[in-house]
Amino acid sequence: MEKNIKPNFFVVGAAKSGTTSIYNYIKPHPDVYLSPIKEPNFFSTDIDPERFRKGYKKEIEVDLKKFFENGMKEEIHLTFIRDWDDYLKLFSKVKNEKAIGEFSTSYLYSKVAAKNIKDTIPEAKIIMVLRNPIERAFSHYLMDLKIGYTNLTFKEALEKDINAKEKGWGISSLYIELGMYYEQVKRYLEKFDSSQVKIYLFEDLKNTDQFIKDLYKFLNLDPELYFPDTSKRYNKGKAPKYKTLFYYATKFGIVDKVRNILPDDIKNKAKKLLFTEKNIPKMTEEEKAYLREIFEDDIKNLSKLINRDLSHWLKQ
Repeated sequence: MEKNIKPNFFVVGAAKSGTTSIYNYIKPHPDVYLSPIKEPNFFSTDIDPERFRKGYKKEIEVDLKKFFENGMKEEIHLTFIRDWDDYLKLFSKVKNEKAIGEFSTSYLYSKVAAKNIKDTIPEAKIIMVLRNPIERAFSHYLMDLKIGYTNLTFKEALEKDINAKEKGWGISSLYIELGMYYEQVKRYLEKFDSSQVKIYLFEDLKNTDQFIKDLYKFLNLDPELYFPDTSKRYNKGKAPKYKTLFYYATKFGIVDKVRNILPDDIKNKAKKLLFTEKNIPKMTEEEKAYLREIFEDDIKNLSKLINRDLSHWLKQ
């Protein structure tokens, strides 16, 4: 008989704001159980996976039947689970852990996730990390460059995304929309008691040990039982050495075909040859000014909402 255990905390975003690092830092704690699919996205019911662009749709496809039959041994980054029983299976291996959670970054952007979580798990704790939306947009662009979604400059990619005819999660990049935090945060503060919501800034992660201690306190975790090595960094920035070639190889499915037939050791060697941590593009002053104008009002409104001075976001 399956145990109907539900998560009791959610890290809801924002995307490209350090959630993967947090996931890896707290996962080994003996009182923590995290979904083996980091981002199951179950509560974002307004996001329709059938509408996703071809590349993204293929990237997140998971054979759930096989995954469950194999005992959920493989750690999966992202998919969109839509069946409640399948969602509950993610937590069927919970033993006596106190903090049971998942990290779906679509929950902050989704217009219905806050209500869906509140209606289903009213006592849930909500955690969010908010990154300067200007930096977040650029980090998102670097990711798109890395995975072959674009070969444009940042300004060109921004303008293309802003003017896209079809927009939405998994359809367009949403460089701007994902950083319009005011309404997104407000949805959670309206649904949940303030004692259930913890809002961090990306800057708070710079003092990582203090951040983890504070997070542990919020989740009632004992730091004496386990404290992570916070010197390790995850999702380090890299860029393709030949971005136009890589873009077209991705667009026409060549990268996928090669990835599927190569053994892991060859793939790792190929990554070292094809990607570099040097010469990663940087935002120009013109691009920063362009984004400051777009985000200024939302940042000021957010600052009042969460009662934190965010003026430095507009000066960087």
